[in-house]
Amino acid sequence: MGQLSKGSDARAMHAMVDAYDWSSNPLGPRADWPRELEATVQQILDSEFPAALVWGADLITIYNDAFRPILGKKQEALGRSFSDIWAEAWDEIGPIADRALAGESTFIENFPLIINRAGRPEQAHFTFCYSPLRLADGTVQGMLDTVIETTRTVEVQGELTLVNEELAHRLKNSLAIVQAIASQTLRDSCEDEAFESFQHRLGALAHAHEVLLQQDWSTGSLRNAVRASLEPHVDLERVAISGIDLSIGSKTTMALSMMLHELATNAVKYGAMSSKSGTVAISWAMDGPDMAFRWVESGGPRVEAPPSMGFGSRLIRRGFGGEHSGELSFDPGGISFVIKTPVVELAR
Repeated sequence: MGQLSKGSDARAMHAMVDAYDWSSNPLGPRADWPRELEATVQQILDSEFPAALVWGADLITIYNDAFRPILGKKQEALGRSFSDIWAEAWDEIGPIADRALAGESTFIENFPLIINRAGRPEQAHFTFCYSPLRLADGTVQGMLDTVIETTRTVEVQGELTLVNEELAHRLKNSLAIVQAIASQTLRDSCEDEAFESFQHRLGALAHAHEVLLQQDWSTGSLRNAVRASLEPHVDLERVAISGIDLSIGSKTTMALSMMLHELATNAVKYGAMSSKSGTVAISWAMDGPDMAFRWVESGGPRVEAPPSMGFGSRLIRRGFGGEHSGELSFDPGGISFVIKTPVVELAR
């Protein structure tokens, strides 16, 4: 069998496959290969995506140049059984290969495996698809392994998770210190209700950061953010939530959480949630390039407009934190709030 160094040019596998003595391999002379096998071999060799072909009862392997880094320093794999090449991980991947050889494709993301490709076991992750390879009559004769290694991606994600958890822990500590300072400074110099509101708003801010941590401080689900923001304050069985789910950014998530905290707190103290029969309907819908977000209370005590607008009302009217303010109505049948925001701004 002729072999080339793994450090040779990008078409090394073409040369290795051409030079290999297939007559001494279970696949037999190349001139006798089925057309389907020859065509698939040429296809993967021309591909720049990592791929390996596995053929016949002996699981003979042919792979391309892009697949070579995945093998590392393993013994040359060309012409060998796939089960021997990956013997150390065969208990995990063997059943997946069996499904492909039975005609069933399998796609898996970030699959963890302990492999040995440098003389020692190592933890690695792969996103791959094992798919059946058939003859013209439909008979399955092999499988195709298309794969990318995602080890570093998984490691980075794990590192980011630890960093986020540490930031969340430090933020909680910082907010606890702010609450303690406020308690010592303000308790004797302001009304109990004002001090309580301040404490609750700090709690809402901390909860908003928890929501952001769950979505890794990136885009998240509007529906999930609404439910997470309301859950600490109201009975969700008395809240109707409707609207197509949209992706929202971290800034929007924070503003939404604070807005819903104020609305929910007011509903529990004075509005629909202060009555056993009261309900809240939250909905959002597209209105041209805008999204219209609504909060409507019903079934609670008769509502009267306050003589002046407090900080909570101003915070609610800020809505999603952009330039567009909402309309807060104190209808006798229940408080309602509506705000229209350009959809493009929700991604902030």
